[in-house]
Amino acid sequence: MMMSKHVGNRKTALIVDGDEFFRLALSSVLCERLHFSEVVQAETFESAADELSSRDNVELALFDLDVRDIKSWQNLRALRESFPSLRIAIVSSSQDRNDILKALSIGLHGYVSKGLGVLELTRALQSICAGIIYLPPFLPDLPIEDAAPVAMPDARSTPDRTAGSIAEFTPRQSEVLDMLVRGRSNKAMARELNLSEGTIKFHLSAVFRVLHATNRVEAATSGARLLEHRHILS
Repeated sequence: MMMSKHVGNRKTALIVDGDEFFRLALSSVLCERLHFSEVVQAETFESAADELSSRDNVELALFDLDVRDIKSWQNLRALRESFPSLRIAIVSSSQDRNDILKALSIGLHGYVSKGLGVLELTRALQSICAGIIYLPPFLPDLPIEDAAPVAMPDARSTPDRTAGSIAEFTPRQSEVLDMLVRGRSNKAMARELNLSEGTIKFHLSAVFRVLHATNRVEAATSGARLLEHRHILS
């Protein structure tokens, strides 16, 4: 994790991207053109979640879809629900229409192409910061409402579905699941993993969604089956 600072209004942004040079370039745009005073850089989804849970002043979070441990859109959806006041957008080289529609379906605030020039990139980020949903100029003219809906798992409406697989969890979420199955409280998890309780709550939210669970008992029961199955296979 690296930081860039700029004197001015005390605004903080988060960039999550595996490309250090792109992070630096985007950080420069945020500081010099949008007057962010601090830009926190992260290489993985998990470290981004830890940063967000340990700070209360991040206004904007920008994620690349190629980040190593974004296992599914469910993680971004859980992040959106855990930090409702945070502006979250995708900055990606992908021009796949399905990616754009998925980003919108889970309530993200925009989808920005890495191919934009500095001026258009600045306008896109300014729109997102102002509360306007930004769509890339290459999005086909077909109205969003006429497109096929993007199906996203919802634990409240699908309680009887088979739980997801271990592969859908990040390493940290696997640790949280194991501790949940062992009956650890949020406070105990935070202490053992040296994380804030806010970070634990975020990871639990993601675990619940993958397992299609509505409470700790359902999650622990489904999780125990998954962990037992993994043990048998290993």
